[in-house]
Amino acid sequence: MHTREEQLKAFDRLLTIMDELREKCPWDKKQTFESLRQNTVEEANELATAIVRKDMTEISKELGDVLLHVVFYAKMGSETGNFDIADVCNRLSEKLIFRHPHVYGDVAAQNAEEVSQLWEQVKLKEKGGNKTVLSGISDSLPSLIKAYRIQDKVANVGFDWEKKEDVWDKVKEEIREFEQEVGNMDQDKMTAEFGDLMFALINAARLYKIKPDNALEKTNQKFIKRFGYIEQKAAEAGRSLQDMSLDEMEALWQQAKGMEN
Repeated sequence: MHTREEQLKAFDRLLTIMDELREKCPWDKKQTFESLRQNTVEEANELATAIVRKDMTEISKELGDVLLHVVFYAKMGSETGNFDIADVCNRLSEKLIFRHPHVYGDVAAQNAEEVSQLWEQVKLKEKGGNKTVLSGISDSLPSLIKAYRIQDKVANVGFDWEKKEDVWDKVKEEIREFEQEVGNMDQDKMTAEFGDLMFALINAARLYKIKPDNALEKTNQKFIKRFGYIEQKAAEAGRSLQDMSLDEMEALWQQAKGMEN
């Protein structure tokens, strides 16, 4: 690993390159906050995917792409006189110190759960911070992650199940209500009840320390790998998937599944 001096030198090199690109590269010169926004979202998603895959080389690469965007925005901010990279770093440092009184103050917190509860309390007191428990949740978050954050935040102020096992009664209740609306074939009510069911399942995941978005992405990747095996075997046999029976595809699916163990 690099020394702190080497790390600072590397960051200074990045800032210098950003200055040069903004001055000399036609593409970099024309970028705005708005033009980079979607790219930033994509880079964050690619980082999240690399984390799920536990690919450290890819995580390092994607972190660099995300950092590029941070530096890019800071450079544009300095050009308009609104802020620069020092403002970004200093404001973050001040916020971290303020939100960690158990490290920089005289407040006690013995474990991660107590720190999470303290975090919410501090943010409510923070100057210019959240006015209500849920006001800090971004509307732009994917619904799956937003549901988890909502449940986590209200739990940190005491609105939670007394016993985590009790959540399964709620899950079963929501399944029954969804099945009832499926029987009635009312699309709006089916949609509403399915949303309630997903919310309850996400709550169960939270209680059992599972990040539902990570769990779902792992299943996505597993499905892609298994289905790819079916396609590969079909191609090797000179057949198309459309010509294969469901039983044949299921047999190949089980083969792919068995190879994972």
